[in-house]
Amino acid sequence: MTKLLLISEDGEKEKIVRETFPSSEIVVSVEETQVFDVLEVEEPDVVIVDGDIEAFDLKILCRKIKHYPVVILLILGEKEHNKDVMHNANLFIKAPIDKKLLSATIDSSLKTRQALLKLSKSNQELARSLYQLNVLYNTSSQLAGSLDKDKLVSIMIEGIEKSLSFDLSCTLIFRSEREPVLIINSLYKISDRLLEALKLRAILSYKSLLSDPPIDIKIGNLKIEKNIKHNIQEYDFSVLQYDNMFAPIALNDEFFGFTEIYREKPFSTEDATCFQTLVQQVTIPLQSASFTQELKATNRKLQKLERLKSEFISIVSHELRTPLTAIKNAMDIILSGKAGDMTENIEKFVSMGKRNAIRLSGIINDLLDISKIEAGKMDFKFELIRVEPVIEYVRNNLSEVAGEKNLAIKYIPSGEDVEVYADSNRLEQVLTNLVSNAIKFTPDAGEIEITSKVVNARELQYDNCFEEDIKKLQGNYLQVCVEDHGIGIERKDLNHVFDKFAQIENSLSRKVGGSGLGLPIARQLMEAHNGAIWCDSEINKGSRFYFVIPIANDKSNFMMIKKQLVQKARSNGTTIAVIKIKSTEKVIENLLRENNLLNKTYMTNSLLEKEGAMTTLSLILMDGDKPSAEFLKKKIDSVVEQNKDLYGKCDIMYSYDIEGDTHEKDSYSR
Repeated sequence: MTKLLLISEDGEKEKIVRETFPSSEIVVSVEETQVFDVLEVEEPDVVIVDGDIEAFDLKILCRKIKHYPVVILLILGEKEHNKDVMHNANLFIKAPIDKKLLSATIDSSLKTRQALLKLSKSNQELARSLYQLNVLYNTSSQLAGSLDKDKLVSIMIEGIEKSLSFDLSCTLIFRSEREPVLIINSLYKISDRLLEALKLRAILSYKSLLSDPPIDIKIGNLKIEKNIKHNIQEYDFSVLQYDNMFAPIALNDEFFGFTEIYREKPFSTEDATCFQTLVQQVTIPLQSASFTQELKATNRKLQKLERLKSEFISIVSHELRTPLTAIKNAMDIILSGKAGDMTENIEKFVSMGKRNAIRLSGIINDLLDISKIEAGKMDFKFELIRVEPVIEYVRNNLSEVAGEKNLAIKYIPSGEDVEVYADSNRLEQVLTNLVSNAIKFTPDAGEIEITSKVVNARELQYDNCFEEDIKKLQGNYLQVCVEDHGIGIERKDLNHVFDKFAQIENSLSRKVGGSGLGLPIARQLMEAHNGAIWCDSEINKGSRFYFVIPIANDKSNFMMIKKQLVQKARSNGTTIAVIKIKSTEKVIENLLRENNLLNKTYMTNSLLEKEGAMTTLSLILMDGDKPSAEFLKKKIDSVVEQNKDLYGKCDIMYSYDIEGDTHEKDSYSR
């Protein structure tokens, strides 16, 4: 039924209105208080204002009525009205009033009003849907960026609250296999008896969802976390009568928990869809978080086992070394004749024992080396050296062993006078291992060839199985190759040559034996030198083992110094910071002249690199950390600020990384 409010003193006009709308509810008023009471209480659809009324200031009246959701129809009579009155009215009709025109005008305006209200409602629903979609998108983005279970659940609850404005939510989740937690988010405080009811409801819901629950949750072992927004009032049992929605957090057969929300205002179908979508969104990240949690736990166990294994190997190796040294010394004394004369057979067996003692000593040394490398405790003494003397030393040292098989060891040097930044003892260890293997696997009266040459990383040729080790190399390297003409290695086995305890299965490899650690140690030592090692081979034709070390230059020297200092820092339980300062060449030159700024300690381990118009100065700070790097930055900024005539207006970029037990990177500009 249409409601009309007529503001008029004219009985004839009232009569016409009543006759025109006989079935409508019509209220007539000429008092201002009554007019606005009707507007507040009765909420009419149309207000008809008599333009000739004397009891009101129409300008003020129409302006006030306009604030209500009504249609204002102004009856124009004999009085003239200014534009303000006309502006605040929606419809106009002239006296004398034509009933048909009045009816058509109001009917048309009411239809228009209904259409506008419907459109407004649709717009509101559309705006709400768009808002919910935006929340879903943002929530999805946040969920994708975390693997923390608590954070994931918090993001989900926050998304549900933003999109659905619940009064109360209860979420059951498992922090670990044996730690169920009920997270309660509430607009107001909750009473003690409501809390007990929510706990019981959660336990019953959990048991109803799973036919064979893995955990027997009881009120006593259910941990509660409450997040209360306002303490101005308290919820009791009545909140359980609110409209509610429930959804399990599960994926396939994997159950993570569930969430339930309550709201006094009923939920719509769109709300239910939004709720279910938000809950579904969190399941895959929770599964990933569970996998990550399990993986971390497994890794911790593996690291512990690896540490125990390394400690065991180290202890056993040291314990074996002591009696083995005594045995070897005793055999040396016997063989020297100091213990008395020996028969030929005794000398033969003692010599055999000595050879096996030496062999066992080599295996123990390999075990110690691999355990040191894996523990990060292998010591290196890097310095500028030439490789030729190291190769000659190894060749001379193994000539006697090779002579027992009538093997010749040839060395063809590169002829180029180049230096590398290396530990000569570790380089000798690698070469000794490669040449010893070549001697073992080369038939009698054969030949072993050692060559060296300078190559560029782009020129290296290798099997695809070594690509991961070699593709990172850049620049010029000294390449050393040890080639034999022995049994060779099948291509399918190349990938396992440098695996620990690996020996390629054939009759000769079983005959010569060995620890299977020499090549893995060589690989680790080459990595420590910023180089690489690989091989290629042909069955029954021989094998070629290559290794490369960077040609000594400012950058390679700096990187090796950094590696050496990182090794020392890890052993000492400290860190180093590498800070890089980038600006124009002139600015960097001026900074280098500031003796009080970049002192000799910094400059001992530094590197200058030109990159087009820019120059980068890299410095290693011993016992460095983030505060020390930022302190140096502040010192430089202060010097630049105080010497504007020298530095002018310049930009300086800073970056640093902390090496050692932790790795941290940052960058900033002044």
